[in-house]
Amino acid sequence: MGLGAVVAPKESVRDLSAQLKTFKRGSQAGGELKWSKVSPSKIEFYKQIVDWFFIDNRIRFRCLIVPNKAGLDHAKYNQGSHDDFIYKQYFSLLSKVLSPQDEHNIYIDIKDSRSAKKVATLRDILCNNRYDFTGEMIDRIQHVRSHEVELMQLADFLLGAVVYRNRHLETSAAKTQLAMQIEAHIARSLSRSAPLSEQKFNVFVWKPRVA
Repeated sequence: MGLGAVVAPKESVRDLSAQLKTFKRGSQAGGELKWSKVSPSKIEFYKQIVDWFFIDNRIRFRCLIVPNKAGLDHAKYNQGSHDDFIYKQYFSLLSKVLSPQDEHNIYIDIKDSRSAKKVATLRDILCNNRYDFTGEMIDRIQHVRSHEVELMQLADFLLGAVVYRNRHLETSAAKTQLAMQIEAHIARSLSRSAPLSEQKFNVFVWKPRVA
């Protein structure tokens, strides 16, 4: 299982989104940018996206990987439901990229129509974790549909590469090439956790507590 977040200044979001749309039009890669759509015929387009991400200093990425989702035992570790576990991982993912000196808008890919309460709770916990008891650090947190948000599609694409590597797959030469391209940029394996100081492309491989 993987969760990923693209982080960018609010004033840059429109321009970054427009650039992604321009790349799509230029390569005739219409529709949603998704890792599942990576194919040999569009490899140059996807390579361009990877290079663009690493060149543009306004944007960064962080992801959290759970290596063996099937082995989770929520009852044993008092984790509640699997849905509760996911929102706890959202906290682990986001708490390291938020700054109490800034105001943030957070957009989460919608999974169902019943998660509004969990999102509100997540906001409170994130703020309290940074001693922001007035809630000023997070101006907005809400669900959106990923196919409507260009930067969320980018998060999906980059996360797909990390998950692919952590599943040790070699099912697609194009996907393997893109994963290797990212690893060349970061000089690190995508299956290893990175220190928090590596903010451009940060991977955190989650490990459960030892019983």
